[in-house]
Formats: sequence, structure tokens, C-alpha cells
Amino acid sequence: MRQALSLPTFDDVLSAEKRVAGVVRETPVLTHPALDAAAGAEILVKAECLQVTGSFKIRGAMNRLSQIPEAGRKAGVVAYSSGNHAQGVARAARLLGMPALIVMPSDAPQVKVDGVLADGGEVHLYDRNSESREAISQDLAAARGAIVVPSFDDFDIIAGQGTLGLEFARQAASMGAPLDHLVCCAGGGGLITGVALAFEGLSGDTKIWSTEPEGHDDWARSLAAGDVIANAPGTRSFCDAILTPAPGELTFPLGQRLLAGGLVVSDAEVRAAMRFAFRYLKIVAEPGGAAALASVLRGVPEGMREGRVGVVVTGGNVDAAMFADVIGRSD
Repeated sequence: MRQALSLPTFDDVLSAEKRVAGVVRETPVLTHPALDAAAGAEILVKAECLQVTGSFKIRGAMNRLSQIPEAGRKAGVVAYSSGNHAQGVARAARLLGMPALIVMPSDAPQVKVDGVLADGGEVHLYDRNSESREAISQDLAAARGAIVVPSFDDFDIIAGQGTLGLEFARQAASMGAPLDHLVCCAGGGGLITGVALAFEGLSGDTKIWSTEPEGHDDWARSLAAGDVIANAPGTRSFCDAILTPAPGELTFPLGQRLLAGGLVVSDAEVRAAMRFAFRYLKIVAEPGGAAALASVLRGVPEGMREGRVGVVVTGGNVDAAMFADVIGRSD
């Protein structure tokens, strides 16, 4: 069993790529003159909202679950998630022939709950304001003899998410030049640190930046302080997919070493980014998935101007009613 602070490397991301091959799809990179004009830089958008299950999470889930020995698969897995990790785990479990029980907040978007159920997963709802999803998951797993699959603070989850970075770095190079900067949303940090590992190996000069909602900017504050700073209890945003309490025990040391800093966006800016993605890029972006796009649409920071900037739209699992409301607004 790995030590608590054994951290994945670029080689682990390369190994994960082999395990997820044939399950994940290579998502496209999109460009648009209107986006470049708004940002003040050349922008390349990795449309991971078009991934299997509608988000990047299948990458980490498949890498993690595929390494569970056959003898341990009968009892299955338990995971906790607001929705995208839930769907990734449910799909990976179905493909590998094991049961999955997902602990989800009672206010999770119905489209994400439905996605878990469609893949044969069970759902256990909890109150995110008064109950601990980690404690609930541990109790359920113990009762079943199942394995808990964390959403971000896990060696193999991080390595699996990093396969997105391998794709993006290669795609950018094939489109003429490496990225000078890459902007990606951050919740617990499994994706952004995995992506940073991939770029460290393939495009070492690319600077990696996190993006978070106002009031839930634990990565930006933690990176600036050099230590983990948690969000205040009860802090909310409609970017449900990236509302974690703080950077993880594994992800923060990686982020400290690999990330250039953190950007912060308002919910109104995220809504505007969702509308922009729909109008110009012809993609559906969920709130958390549009956060990084929001941070460049207001104009990139001065240090990124005249550069080539990659942006990850991480997911597109948004309830139809919420999406219609966002598209119909003008704020």
C-alpha cells in the first residue's frame, strides 16, 4: 500500500493513458476569433464537456478502478461526489463488472443523479450542510466490504486525470506551437495537478493556473500563502462541481510545485462564459466547467497577453432548466 504522501509523476500519467485507452475519447480543441478578441490572446479551448459521461472524471475513475484486483471487485466501490466523479465511477464500474454506490448531496443536479442511475449505480443522498460525505462513505463501504474511491485526493485518480493534459499538450503542438499558459478550474485539485504533471513532461515551459469561484477560492489563497487555507463553512456558488473545502493532502504539494497561481471569477462571469460557449463554440458547459473560460473572457492577465493560452472546459452536465435560465439572462 502506498505511503500517504507518495505523489504521482509524469510516468504514472503515461501509464494511466494505457489503462484508459479505448474508454475515454480524445476531445477536440476549439478556437474562435471572438474568443481571442475578448481575451486579448490566442485561446485554445479543450472541450472536455464532450467526454464520455460529460466530463473529464471518467479518466481518473477508469484508471483507479481498473487496478482493483478481480478478487476485490465483487463487493464493488463506494464514491462521494456532487455528480461528475459519481458518473465517472458508475461508468467505469459498469464496464469492469462491479457494483457502485455513490454518495451524492441532496441538491446535486438531477442530470448527474440520472447519469449514475443509467449506468446501474446506486445513489445515497445526504445533506452537504449537516452531514459528512466522507464519514457516510466509510460506513457504507465497511458494511459492504467495498473500496472507497475518493474524488480527487488519490494517487491513481490524479494520474488518470492527467491524461487530459497529455492530449492537450500534443494537440497544441500539432496546431503550431506549445501553450504559453493553461487555465483550468480547480476543486480538490485532482485534475489540475494531473494536467500539470503531464505538461511538466511534455511542455515544461507552460505555466498552469487554477480558476475558482469567488468565496470558494481556496487554491488561490493557499498558493499565495504557501499553506492550505480552507473555505469558510457554508460558502456557496452555483459552480457545484468544484465546491470542495480545501486542496487535498496529495494535490496541494503537487500544486505548490507545479502551479503558477490562482484566478478567481464571479458567478455572473461564469454565466456569461456559459452563454459565450453556447453561442460561439457550440458547446454546453456546466457552471464549474465554464469557470476557466470565464477567467479569460474578461481579458487575460497582463502576463498572458500576446501568448497562447489553453483553457479547459471540464464538463457539460447541467440541468436543462438551469441552462435555459442562464442562456436567457443578460447579467
